[in-house]
Amino acid sequence: MAKSGKKHRAIVSQVPKGKVFLVKDALEKLKNLAYAKFDESIDVDIALGIDAAKGEQTVRNSVLLPHGTGKRVRIVVFAKGDFAEQAKAAGADFIGTTDLIEKIQGGWLDFEAVVATPDLMNSVGQLAKILGPKGLLPNKKDGTVTFDVAKEVADIKKGRVRFKNDKQGLIHLSIGKKSFSVQQLHENLAAFIKVLCQSKPATAKGKFVKKIYVTSTMGVGIALNPEELTAF
Repeated sequence: MAKSGKKHRAIVSQVPKGKVFLVKDALEKLKNLAYAKFDESIDVDIALGIDAAKGEQTVRNSVLLPHGTGKRVRIVVFAKGDFAEQAKAAGADFIGTTDLIEKIQGGWLDFEAVVATPDLMNSVGQLAKILGPKGLLPNKKDGTVTFDVAKEVADIKKGRVRFKNDKQGLIHLSIGKKSFSVQQLHENLAAFIKVLCQSKPATAKGKFVKKIYVTSTMGVGIALNPEELTAF
């Protein structure tokens, strides 16, 4: 069994097992304990009170984080004519139709977001088995299937991110970088939790947000009090 590094063991010892932190205290501790030479991501992991095996209880949506994620996002847009021009003006990185479909089918995946106009979704559907598992297939519910491609591209560049629960009923999302201030991280987290709570399936019963943990790329998970973030 691989042993954790000395630095990692040192930060684990500074987070008492079973302790639940106030949000700002947890974020401050994460920033102070981050030891990597690169700008570590700050991520949130949430356990939901849903039955992930039931399709009607799937939780998926998107949120515009006030301060973005700190990551460069390369956007593919499937559009033609005026819509392609609008996407280009808004800052889309790759724009096309069948040419892009063939390129992705050939194994190209150097992008982080995909937008498509509704008239091209029948063609884009050919990529379902490739983009679906990666959470990149355009979807009308989260706004990535739209004729208003300029607005969607601009929002993604500003910090709009998509989220969806996994098979264990967990949600994972990056809310920024270690270089962000505690206030910026807190505001991003609060914006995400608010949209998440609004996304509760009608058939989900009982407590919706059960557990919340924040962590950095190389760090340790720190438990938060869900009530502090879900009491709007």
